[in-house]
Amino acid sequence: MLQGTLDLLILKTLGAGPLHGWAISRRIRDLSGEVLSVNQGSLYPALYRLEERGWIVGQDAESPEGRRIRLYRSTAAGRRQVVREVETWDLYAAAMRQIILST
Repeated sequence: MLQGTLDLLILKTLGAGPLHGWAISRRIRDLSGEVLSVNQGSLYPALYRLEERGWIVGQDAESPEGRRIRLYRSTAAGRRQVVREVETWDLYAAAMRQIILST
């Protein structure tokens, strides 16, 4: 994945509501038609980084099966960041399309 793409995917995924790490990974995979796969070695450092930046918050909870989990949700700052990231992504994608279609 391109640098910064994972942050946007996580923030966008959490826009639908709080999720734990494994559910975030599964939702990204499902929504991408199983094209994008996020492994734990990438996901959890990204979650910690986003939490440090104040874009998400994590809260300890219990799963329906009784396991301890950490639910993440986006913050107001995280929702504002999604808007900025999507704008940047749109510019990047348009530039890539222009280059790919011109050669």
